[in-house]
Amino acid sequence: MKPIADLDLVLFDLDGTLVDTAPDLGGAANQVRADLGLPPLADVLYRPVASAGARGLLKVALELTPDHPEFPVRRDAFLAYYRARLTQRSAPFPGIAQMLLAQELRGRRWGVVTNKPSFLTDPLMRELKLYERAACVISADHVPAPKPAPDSINLALQRTGAAAGRTVYVGDDLRDIEAAKAAGMRSIAAGWGYISPGTPIERWGADAIAATVAELGALLS
Repeated sequence: MKPIADLDLVLFDLDGTLVDTAPDLGGAANQVRADLGLPPLADVLYRPVASAGARGLLKVALELTPDHPEFPVRRDAFLAYYRARLTQRSAPFPGIAQMLLAQELRGRRWGVVTNKPSFLTDPLMRELKLYERAACVISADHVPAPKPAPDSINLALQRTGAAAGRTVYVGDDLRDIEAAKAAGMRSIAAGWGYISPGTPIERWGADAIAATVAELGALLS
């Protein structure tokens, strides 16, 4: 696997790429189920939709869709429960800490661009001791349109002063790859993330696929 050369900045998606947040997202969804007297669901059922936020989690937990009259109330409860347990079980994926340190030792900056709202992103990053190390932390509410629109990635470039041609975006969802393309930068699909079995990740059009964090490290070496 040939390393991606000429990089000044590496941007990461958050949920499912940098941090394994599925256990606490699923835990919050199960608390909403408990409010209704329902038993908890297994973590494995929530993992494929963990990147989809309340919409995805509540669809699995309660078969609720945004057009359902109960959705706003259950969504607000879910978000409150999740905010209260942001890092009970969430942590960077194995190998991420070493990979980020390797980037820093190379003098290469890294940042986060996520569709998570900032009232969840910022405390999560702070509690994991990552916020101050990041060159930028861009959330969905910082821009008019979230990924797959390029707005948030373009804002990251503006804040860091980095050039798109010397930046790469790493994410575990098709919208991450689409956003990177729209911003004119290279992309890496994170195969260890919240990807449902059978998803044709090789058809996303990423410049490279890293099946593991170790493979990502090799691409960024």
